[in-house]
Amino acid sequence: MNILVVIPARGGSKGIPHKNIKKLNGKELITYSIDVARQLTSDDNICVSTDDDNIIATVENYGLKVPFKRPIELATDSAGTNGVLLHALDFYENQGRTYDVIVLLQPTSPFRSIDSLSAAVDLYTPDVDMVVSVKEAVTNPYYNSFEENDKGLLVISKGEGLIERRQDAPKVWEFNGSIYVINTTRLKEVGLSRLNRIKKYVMDDFHSIDLDTMMDWYMAEYIISNHLIEL
Repeated sequence: MNILVVIPARGGSKGIPHKNIKKLNGKELITYSIDVARQLTSDDNICVSTDDDNIIATVENYGLKVPFKRPIELATDSAGTNGVLLHALDFYENQGRTYDVIVLLQPTSPFRSIDSLSAAVDLYTPDVDMVVSVKEAVTNPYYNSFEENDKGLLVISKGEGLIERRQDAPKVWEFNGSIYVINTTRLKEVGLSRLNRIKKYVMDDFHSIDLDTMMDWYMAEYIISNHLIEL
């Protein structure tokens, strides 16, 4: 199975300015994803996709060649991940290099381990569209959950009777943003948002930290300083 690791790192982050190269525990954030990718495959199969010269310099100073500079139209606030992945695939296919699978590693998930990454990759089979890392959802829509109707009154969500005990509600999962193992054929056929044959890989809350706000960043620093996970 030929695997291409794509690490998307746009320069225009707003919640945490310059977050991809901001130092966490003495290391630029993006290097955590590079380190785990290098334990999965060789540098030739690791693609940092970025539009930012400072990110390019940081990555190349870390010893990883950035293969291209991402086009401006794929680096706007409204640009989606689907276009970024297809652009990377096209770049390598134009060089005669094809891949069965893309492993998408977002830099905002610094606590993923090689054990988790390898386990997620091992779950992948060609008959599925994607393997995605998840955590158990904090808000369970089946438990004590209400919507507002057109009269401004609360009604029970999901059209079911009220579940009074949390343990009686079925488990629900949410993507934690850490690991995506994507079937490239299906990606090109239907696009990322329409992949529907999905397997889950479950991670705990600590390893699922996703750094989108400064509050998330402070939480990550707290986890590190209190040795709540092994890095």
